[in-house]
Formats: sequence, C-alpha cells, structure tokens
Amino acid sequence: MNSIIGIALFASVFFGQSAHAQCNPDESLKTSVTTLADGFNFVKSYTIAAPANKESVEFSYVFTKGTQYMLTLADAGSANSIVVTLYDSERRKVASNKIQGTIASALVYPCNATGIYYMEFSFDAGSSRCGASALGFKK
Repeated sequence: MNSIIGIALFASVFFGQSAHAQCNPDESLKTSVTTLADGFNFVKSYTIAAPANKESVEFSYVFTKGTQYMLTLADAGSANSIVVTLYDSERRKVASNKIQGTIASALVYPCNATGIYYMEFSFDAGSSRCGASALGFKK
C-alpha cells in the first residue's frame, strides 16, 4: 500500500513540474511585456499558460477608482494571439484587447470603481498557448 502512495506522489510531483515547464517564456519576452508606455508604473507580471483541458486562465487584482491600468501581452510563438478580457467585481465584461477580430498587444483601462477585477487570458486558435503579460498603472 505504501508503495502505491509513493508512486502516486512521485507521479503527481513529476508530472506537475513537467506541465509547468512546457510554458517558460524567455527573458526577452518577459522584458518586452514589462516595458510599459510612458507614465505607467510596473505592478506585476504573469506567465500565461492555458492548460490543455481549459480554454483560459484567470488572475485577479484590486483596481482603484481614478487610476488607469495597462496590460501588455506577448505570445511565445506568434504575435498578438493572447486575448485578455477584463471583468469587474460583479463579473461584467468591461474591456477586451480583441476588437472586431483584431487582437491588440496591450489594453488600457480607466478604472471607474474600486474593486476586484478579473483578467481572463485565452489564446486565439493555432497559437502556442504560452506567453506573458504585465500589469501597470498610472494616476
């Protein structure tokens, strides 16, 4: 019985680590997303990797009223294939970087209400499903 538990534990650790190793954006990609427009201050960066069994990955952050937020995006494989959809604290869609089929490499959102905002990242069809994003703000 102990050997079965040991094998299961080993497999979960081994396979859990290899799944994360599949998406490892290089330093140049991470640097490109952390280069924000003038006046924006860097807050946080994200590795964007949608698991094979999910269409998207989500992060949250508290936004403050009267502040502009910028999300920059870069795909490890092809340009502009990461779609970010921003939802407010009530899960209402407030912004997206995909407009009429065109995907922008950044999204700027002027926050009108303080609260938790949800950033849902998904990938356009045929993309590498690996990339990076950075969040910045300015008052």
